[in-house]
Amino acid sequence: MIWKFIKEKQSWLLFILFLLALNLVVAALDDTIAFTSVLYTVFLSLLFCLLYLFWRYQKETAFYKTLTERDDNLDLSGIAVPESPFEEIVAESLRQQTLLLKEELLTNTVALEQEKDDLLSWIHEVKTPMTTLRLLIDRIDDKEMRGNLTYEWLRIHHLLDQQLHSKRLPFMQNDLYVEKVSLEDILYDEIRTLQTWCIQKGIGFEVELSETAVLTDSKWLAFIIRQLLTNAVKYSEKADIVITSSRKDEQIILQIRDFGIGMEKKDLPRIFDKGFTSTANHQNQHATGMGLYLAKKAANTLHITMEVDSLPQKGTAFTLTFPRKNDFVHLLSNASM
Repeated sequence: MIWKFIKEKQSWLLFILFLLALNLVVAALDDTIAFTSVLYTVFLSLLFCLLYLFWRYQKETAFYKTLTERDDNLDLSGIAVPESPFEEIVAESLRQQTLLLKEELLTNTVALEQEKDDLLSWIHEVKTPMTTLRLLIDRIDDKEMRGNLTYEWLRIHHLLDQQLHSKRLPFMQNDLYVEKVSLEDILYDEIRTLQTWCIQKGIGFEVELSETAVLTDSKWLAFIIRQLLTNAVKYSEKADIVITSSRKDEQIILQIRDFGIGMEKKDLPRIFDKGFTSTANHQNQHATGMGLYLAKKAANTLHITMEVDSLPQKGTAFTLTFPRKNDFVHLLSNASM
């Protein structure tokens, strides 16, 4: 801050030094003026100038220090009281800008909440005709047509499910209910939903669960597994998907491995980024890049570590490492806030 203060006063300091130097030059050229007396006066002037600068530094920088140290938010309570007319101009401008931003934030928040409520209402309304449509599809005798229609139905169902959970995700802490959840029940429910699509693609499931129960939120865990299974089925063909569970260091580990097209090594650090659809499969117009992003966000809130291992044409393995029981003290305390 001191260097910024000196830079701010640079022109005045240079002007003062110029005047003092001018006095010395005049005294040196004019024999009627005692040079020693002028030099003594210049020394005292410099001394008092430094003392004055020190005092003004303490006085003038207090307001600006509070500006640089404050958090980047709309709270101006921590700003020091303006001491000069210019500081009052800055403070008043900040107050007016903050007031406008608060009004805009309130307006946008209300509009966003209304949009979210409308979208959630629309999604729930669509579920009824979607259920009816599924019943009608199941009554079609033509297996090929039934399979194709089921695939399209699953795509719509999956996209609606992503939209529903993406809107709920920011408020996920308020919706948590941690309990002992059966991995087997959740996995088989999700597999049954994908059954027709899997039959169409010649995909089977090999499930070996040495650990069958975990402490977590069943609804959000089902959403995470749904994204991983859908991703595995989407990029596999005529190959089994292997699902295993184990225990290591008091933590339960669930792995979902497919033997599909896999991913490039350079893509792995980015697969959980919002909107990323991989470079190897970039021409796929149906990919939204939202499934893994939402699954990762939900897993983080549940304190579930999600890792991925993949090789091109070798398949992909997603590993979910569930937290220890003691870790849920922190999770439950956050959920209750």
